[in-house]
Amino acid sequence: QVQLVESGGGLVQPGGSLRLSCAASRSISSPNAMGWYRQAPGKERELVAVITNNGSTNYADSVKGRFTISRDNAKNTVYLQMNSLKPEDTAVYYCNARPHYYAISYWGKGTLVTVSS
Repeated sequence: QVQLVESGGGLVQPGGSLRLSCAASRSISSPNAMGWYRQAPGKERELVAVITNNGSTNYADSVKGRFTISRDNAKNTVYLQMNSLKPEDTAVYYCNARPHYYAISYWGKGTLVTVSS
């Protein structure tokens, strides 16, 4: 049983920055991956960025160069630094954690990011 709690969402102007945080209630069995997905109104949920326990990362093409994912294993926390935000980044952002050896996936409740002038 793992709970994920996101924080850091809000309203920001185009070109601005936000940092999202996701804290797990306990450590995730290793090896594992933690990441961020987002879902905009009327669109399917998509992967934004993912990071493994050993630091390997992957990003959606749309956010490369603007977003940076990181994690603090000691704190069971994953972060998403979002810079140069665009209106099309507006979405509910969901934290995800997946242990490799279990057919399960943990999800946070989501945090809303709105990029608007």
